[in-house]
Amino acid sequence: METTTPATISTFRRDGYCVLPGVLTAGLIRRWCSLLSRRIALDPPAPDHTGSYFLWPPLAQDTELRDLYEISGITDAVQPFLRMGLGLPAPEVAQLAFTLPPHPHHPGAPHIDGLTPTENDGRPGTFTLLAGLLLTDQQQPDRGNLWVWPGSHLRAAAWLREHGADALRDSAPYPPVELPAPLQVIGSAGSLVLAHYLLAHNIGGHFGTADDKRRETVYFRLRAAGHRERWRTAVTDPLWEFAPPDNGEDFTLG
Repeated sequence: METTTPATISTFRRDGYCVLPGVLTAGLIRRWCSLLSRRIALDPPAPDHTGSYFLWPPLAQDTELRDLYEISGITDAVQPFLRMGLGLPAPEVAQLAFTLPPHPHHPGAPHIDGLTPTENDGRPGTFTLLAGLLLTDQQQPDRGNLWVWPGSHLRAAAWLREHGADALRDSAPYPPVELPAPLQVIGSAGSLVLAHYLLAHNIGGHFGTADDKRRETVYFRLRAAGHRERWRTAVTDPLWEFAPPDNGEDFTLG
């Protein structure tokens, strides 16, 4: 596994995302791909379906998935990004994300997860960060890559400080802030993508042919211990849950 550096942490704070290569070994990639193949075979899309297709297995009811999550080192990879002393419980649900080509699509606008619908008590479904395991090679654009708007987490948080954290509930798909130009996240199979909860993002298309390999990514929505109780702090002070950089740079004002 690649070692997280202070520069990586600083990049995450500034841009709201980063890519950690080499988190999964070749053997673990094969195990994850086998699991996804078996799960989609049990719950397949329509024969003529192209584009995005998702499955949402809960870890508590899926021993194989839970065990594979634990041995993949995701917690160890994420922990250096968090404020010292913050625990990282296992996620509740995995998102098995497929993109079946051909799907020539570029997203027009971003979103934030957990706003439609909210949780049962009306709280927006906030979390600390999104962790995505790339199981297929995404070193070229338009292969189902995640699209991100770098630095947008800071602009969204500034808007929420002005309007109050509860304004998040009514700001779907994304708070009305000026956005930078989007980028497609690039990474090799076995990489781990980390994205701040408030980062503007969306799924891209797959411009390959029907004979090309589908895109496969597994996403986990990770909440640091105590996040639900302090969610208003987390969305108005967007770097509170995260480790400070060694160089003292402060990006909180956006």
